[in-house]
Amino acid sequence: MARRLGRPTVALNLSDEERTTLQRYIRRRTSSQQLALRSRIVLECARGSENQDVAVKLDVTPHTVGKWRRRFAEKRLDGLHDGPRPGAPRTIEDDKVEEVIVRTLESTPKGATHWSTRQMAKAVGISHDSVSRIWRAFGLKPHRSETFQLSADPLFVEKVRDVVGLYMRPPDNAVVLCVDEKSQVQALDRTQPVLPMQPGRTERRTPEYRRHGTTSLFAALDVATGNVIGKCFRRHRAVEFRKFLNLVDKEVPDDLDVHVIADNYSTHKAPEIKNWLARHPRFHFHFIPTHSSWLNQVERWFGLLTDRQIKRGAHRSVPTLERAIYDFVEAHNEDSQPFKWVKTADEILATIRRFC
Repeated sequence: MARRLGRPTVALNLSDEERTTLQRYIRRRTSSQQLALRSRIVLECARGSENQDVAVKLDVTPHTVGKWRRRFAEKRLDGLHDGPRPGAPRTIEDDKVEEVIVRTLESTPKGATHWSTRQMAKAVGISHDSVSRIWRAFGLKPHRSETFQLSADPLFVEKVRDVVGLYMRPPDNAVVLCVDEKSQVQALDRTQPVLPMQPGRTERRTPEYRRHGTTSLFAALDVATGNVIGKCFRRHRAVEFRKFLNLVDKEVPDDLDVHVIADNYSTHKAPEIKNWLARHPRFHFHFIPTHSSWLNQVERWFGLLTDRQIKRGAHRSVPTLERAIYDFVEAHNEDSQPFKWVKTADEILATIRRFC
């Protein structure tokens, strides 16, 4: 009989309390990945499994299994936690950390709207590097500010469920279109030539420009395919919107219903548009809540248009600008991809409820 080499395997016997605690470490979302893995190792070893078998099952090395088996046998649950790290002891007491946090959240420096690291360091008597570390540890960024806008629409919940329902489960024999206008797009030309990008040098352009007029882009994004129907008009009225709807009516096959997702702009609810809808019963309008443009997918496409074509362009006339917009629409439709909507209406409403 071959003699077994190496250290003998330590048998583990768990109490009911220890087993419950280890299982809680595994299930708890706030547990670190390391602590969860160590708990799984101990539970597998307690079932009588050899180190090699546990290593294969949990995709770790036998040395790792043996290490945490011995640590648990010696120190029980306390052995699964990391010991103190080497390094210099802390020089900033908890009271000082609390003072930095309270001042950051509840006060402002004289003559300013928010604290800087050096202003805070001078006020509390520590280094600005220490202030930076405290802010990072607690996720504080006084130099940053974001915007928000909550909708006061009395039918907010109903409209969210209606629009998201069209995204998640579109009706049969129908097309869902996100419609909106990108109004007052300016044809801007730089006052000096743009210096093109070269190796080691980014593109450069002057901040000064000349205005050569504006145009308004009416666009309809097909939610299922990502294709866009776009048309530019020099004015932005119900008359132009009706003409655009006529274009959409021609582009969409006659045997399909058309569900249009739009915002609450007055142009979309003008008497002329209501009369047009009465003559075209296959069109069904779904209005998003007020101040909820994020719910209309065509707004995301407008962002792509701005970043990739308009913002860095130089256009000496409105026709030149419109040609650039049509080129972008054509290129987009040649390889269109739909935006993937993943959040349900319940998840959106739950997020807003937590925010409020």
